[in-house]
Amino acid sequence: MKYLRVLVVAVCVSISGCAPAPPKLAGPARAPIPVEQVVIYDVLPANAQDVAVLHASSHSVFSPGGPAAIDKVVQRLKLQAAQLGANGLVLQGFSDAQTASLGTGVGAESYGRSSAVGVGASGSFGVFRKTGEALAIFVPARESP
Repeated sequence: MKYLRVLVVAVCVSISGCAPAPPKLAGPARAPIPVEQVVIYDVLPANAQDVAVLHASSHSVFSPGGPAAIDKVVQRLKLQAAQLGANGLVLQGFSDAQTASLGTGVGAESYGRSSAVGVGASGSFGVFRKTGEALAIFVPARESP
């Protein structure tokens, strides 16, 4: 029973370690908008209002993920921005980290009267996480003259 409690605590701690970081609000949140209305900007527009600093991540196995992982992270950042009512994002960077690795190996050996033979094989793979950070902004609509 004692080991079961330790196992439950360990699982809860490891799951909470995988939870995304909450956004750090830098300004007022607004009513949520559709994700399709969130625009990505290369540079911060002059009339933009900061809303929050956002973080998102994507996990992949065998490799850091490439463009597909970046696309998934950007989509998650856009979803977070839309939930805060931010209609723009300024991407601030991406990083890769190996979060875990799994491996196994097998071996066999045989002994004879005057010889011995041993054979072994192993394999492993990594679990990678691509993380992105962005500034969620609100850009007021331009008024027509």
